[in-house]
Amino acid sequence: MNKALIVAKREFLSRVQKKTFLLTTIGLPLLIFGFYALIILFTVKNTDDFKIAISDEANVFNKAIVDKKKELVFSYVNSSEDSLKAQLTKGTIDAYVFVPKTFALTTDTDSLKVVSDKSVGLMTREKIERKFEYYIEEQRLITGTKMSKEVLDSLQKSNQIVFTTAKGEKDDKAGISYGVGFASGFLIYIVLFIYGSMVMRGVMEEKTNRIAEVIVSSVKPFQLMMGKIVGIGSVGLLQFIIWIVLMMSASTILALISPDTAAQMQNMPVQPGMAQAAQIQNSSAMSGVMASLSTVNWPLIIGCFLFYFLGGYFLYSSLFAAVGSTVNEDPQDAQSLMLPVTLPIIFGIVIMMQAVNNPNSGLAVFGSLFPLTSPIVMVARVAYGVPDGVSTFQLILSMVLLIAGFIGTTWLAGKIYRTGILMYGKKVTLKEVAKWIVRKN
Repeated sequence: MNKALIVAKREFLSRVQKKTFLLTTIGLPLLIFGFYALIILFTVKNTDDFKIAISDEANVFNKAIVDKKKELVFSYVNSSEDSLKAQLTKGTIDAYVFVPKTFALTTDTDSLKVVSDKSVGLMTREKIERKFEYYIEEQRLITGTKMSKEVLDSLQKSNQIVFTTAKGEKDDKAGISYGVGFASGFLIYIVLFIYGSMVMRGVMEEKTNRIAEVIVSSVKPFQLMMGKIVGIGSVGLLQFIIWIVLMMSASTILALISPDTAAQMQNMPVQPGMAQAAQIQNSSAMSGVMASLSTVNWPLIIGCFLFYFLGGYFLYSSLFAAVGSTVNEDPQDAQSLMLPVTLPIIFGIVIMMQAVNNPNSGLAVFGSLFPLTSPIVMVARVAYGVPDGVSTFQLILSMVLLIAGFIGTTWLAGKIYRTGILMYGKKVTLKEVAKWIVRKN
């Protein structure tokens, strides 16, 4: 094993000391975070740019249409339609609504026209429609039922719906658990592809350059394979630690420089289901998110993430290394052999998308126990907690099966690797690989 550690050290240092490592580890996350922050910053700064002038000659709106979020700016004027058109041409307003004296709320034959000089965006169009349609509907109900606005508002209010567990504890972490589970599972999905492929490319380069012939004269093929897996895995783990520190530091700095933008970033969903997380705010967006984050069992999630990250990486890297050892001069020969390796990863991400919505379904349980998909699926279920998302027995069984799966795939990959690493001049098929596995010597 000392020789395997020497190989691992060489793989680790040869990658960490490159300039590309610094660029991808430090520069890329900061670049992505910066673009994301700028997009949201411009969104926050430009939410009050759309100005709508309302000339209400029929006096049916009574200056009641306003936007408290300031995404739209409504101004009430006593101007003719020609005057509004002139303002629109000059650019002092973005759109106008002219309500003639003959307009009536009680009939649906009259229509309101929102006139703009340029095309109105879809989101802005929907916001304007909701403002006017809600007010018109409310006034028709008041007129038809003879109710006061206060009575109508009280009827429209619904009782608060609270989800609790059987123990009487409040269950309000579904949105955050969804987001954390999806992000964790998707991150491991990306890791398995990136670093597994990195191991495969490393093996392919050494074989095609005939470096492997020199190395295996002093190192056993299995030790060479394990050294590569451990060395490249250490690089990946170091990158993740640096990324976490960078993201936390960048979030803290952004919160100090621009609290509104930081709150918007914390609250902005990246998946449709993550919109649930935005509904658990209290007094403000930031306080609501922080309160929800405090309900998540972070030590459990981080511990499981590291375990399944390493377990999944070692399991798949051994298989990717075996595929790389079968390639000769043409790297495209690996495409047909990669299919059996990549299919379980794809199935894992598909099952994970179901597991974040229903962590206790039969499909989610199977995916979190099966070693080839558990690194992706189990971290999504763990985000809901123990025993809410996953039982203690299932978690322990999943870890045991993953360790057993790693030992099995390493043994399998070792038999392929020791034969394929020194085989040249022959295109390897799946049938040929199967013979290497069953061969005793």
